[in-house]
Amino acid sequence: MNKLQKLLNERGILLADGATGTNLIPMGLDSGQAPELWNFEHVDRIETLHQSFIDAGSDILVTNSFGGTARRLKLHDLDDRVVPINAAAAEIAGNLAAKSGREIVIAGSVGPTGDLLVPLGELTYEGAVEAFIEQMTGLKQGGADIAWIETMSSPEEIDAAIEAADEVGMDYVVTCSFDTAGKTMMGLAPSDFGEAMQAKEKRPVAFGSNCGVGASDLLVAAIDMVAHSGGIPVVAKANAGVPKIAGDKVVYSGSPELMGDYAKLAMNLGISIIGGCCGNSPAHVKAMADAVRTHNGGDAPTAEEIIEALGPLVSPPSTKTVDRSNRRRKRS
Repeated sequence: MNKLQKLLNERGILLADGATGTNLIPMGLDSGQAPELWNFEHVDRIETLHQSFIDAGSDILVTNSFGGTARRLKLHDLDDRVVPINAAAAEIAGNLAAKSGREIVIAGSVGPTGDLLVPLGELTYEGAVEAFIEQMTGLKQGGADIAWIETMSSPEEIDAAIEAADEVGMDYVVTCSFDTAGKTMMGLAPSDFGEAMQAKEKRPVAFGSNCGVGASDLLVAAIDMVAHSGGIPVVAKANAGVPKIAGDKVVYSGSPELMGDYAKLAMNLGISIIGGCCGNSPAHVKAMADAVRTHNGGDAPTAEEIIEALGPLVSPPSTKTVDRSNRRRKRS
């Protein structure tokens, strides 16, 4: 049993961390710069970010390796450093976790390659598997507890990442971004995603959603994922509201208080791993931690109740999807 499974069995609900990229920008990350290079050039800043999430109460640290495949690192002439970059990402987080005095899961972030697979693009399935194997080899060498495959859209790319995790010998979590009318950009629906994960010969430790277009959209998608989870723990790692331009900065509409409410709704839905993606600062994570610690449960919210609490959907799903989601379940 890996550490994530162990902690889920012990605690039932785990708190993940917040954003990486949107928190590194005010720390000096320039547009177009590879965040992964900071695993060597600005280790202290990556440590500061991870430590802030540990202090906020996170049980899971996601490594600074989202764009760590050779396909993405090639854009920065770093494709010959894939393994050491990913190993360093896991080591930085792992060293801090070891000093924390409590058990923390090191989730090796694996984002999309950034390329479309054939026939829509030039990347072959085999090429995607190869890229993910190289990245996960580094993450495993650095001590990552699990492959955290995130922000996915294409079913084929998901399969390639899962095959790579199996080849490297890592258990995995996989999350999609349902940002296009309640589906991923490549048309994968939350219910179909759940069914696909149930059918895997080696099931994920958990699956769910991250990023997307706002907390409301993510939780509405989560209704169907929970209903089609087959008992697999579900992840919700939502953005802090929606991004808005404020002068020369991008700010997110969701306050820490809103994300605390989001965490309570997620618990009522039956979500097992709760956290934040873009725009979520340590203050947002602290609000979620307080909610997880103090919430006493309640009815699973309908889509309408989620919208009333967190705001309107940015990219609404079809009426059929919302109607099918409109049901209650009691959770203690």
